[in-house]
Amino acid sequence: MTDTMQRIVQARRPDGFPVEEDFRLEEIPLPSPGEGEILVKVTHLSLDPYMRGRMDDVASYAEPQKLNETMGGGAVGEVLESRSEAFAPGDLVLGFFGWASHGVAPAKACRKLDPELPPSTALGVLGMPGFTAWAGLEAYGKLKKGETLAVAAATGPVGSMVGQLAKLKGLHTVGIAGGPEKVGLLTDRFGFDAAIDHRAHGDAKAMRGALAEAAPDGIDVYFENVGGPVLGGVLPLMNLHGRIIVCGMIAWYSGETDETGSIPLQKVWRMALVKRLTIQGLLQTDHTDRFGDFLAEVTPLVKSGQVSYLEDVAEGLENTPKAFFSMLKGGNTGKQVVKL
Repeated sequence: MTDTMQRIVQARRPDGFPVEEDFRLEEIPLPSPGEGEILVKVTHLSLDPYMRGRMDDVASYAEPQKLNETMGGGAVGEVLESRSEAFAPGDLVLGFFGWASHGVAPAKACRKLDPELPPSTALGVLGMPGFTAWAGLEAYGKLKKGETLAVAAATGPVGSMVGQLAKLKGLHTVGIAGGPEKVGLLTDRFGFDAAIDHRAHGDAKAMRGALAEAAPDGIDVYFENVGGPVLGGVLPLMNLHGRIIVCGMIAWYSGETDETGSIPLQKVWRMALVKRLTIQGLLQTDHTDRFGDFLAEVTPLVKSGQVSYLEDVAEGLENTPKAFFSMLKGGNTGKQVVKL
């Protein structure tokens, strides 16, 4: 077994959109697990939009990423050494090992993986993104058969799960994504009833027109992942007692200006009043006590093919920053992972 490992650290705070110089690849001594810990060789690591927010030194729902330390994030791998009765060498596990070739973590903070499924599914469809979609709909969606749900970033691991779960409950589903290839996947692979290419509708007015055609009865539930002109198009179409679940705002994560179509806050607030909208922020960490329920419900759906998923796989730890940049610009089609 090697006595060194590689990792990527955040070298400095980004100024706007992150660049290569904000990161540094290092080789350091391989750590040893302490009592109750395991040493893992990482096979796949996760890239997620929330990581961009942690790169800034600002107060948020997650602690800022510390400079000169391993970039945080979920990863899966094989146990090399265990000082816990819960795991043995060779077990496949999920843990918070970050952008690194190896990692040590408390056994109680790791999850043993189902050997019947690819390990990378624990980072996406059966991991934090899939659970985020399920938890948001379960806690706040109040889904009713015959209603209309819209979701942006709909080929991603959160959006695609949202659409498929809503479809299984009998809703009319509208997916929003960027580019003809992704739009095709929304209907052909994920079963959305209608699909919209936001790149073909560059401002809020155009988005509103496209959405009105795709959702002639209005929108009852909007699962918000992006902000920007998509949000500006959705808001005027929300129905009475509509629910907006705010999961992400990827269009604004690097300091971009407000592009909701010049809808001032006072009009947004009036829409919320007149239509009695519920606008609910979603953090999956508020619902972790139900993660077991999520796995029990969704794992059989994944195994049977009733819930489909896609993964974009980049190769090599050294290519992780480039894959991260591409994901932030919508360059990924499915869940973005890096294979080591």
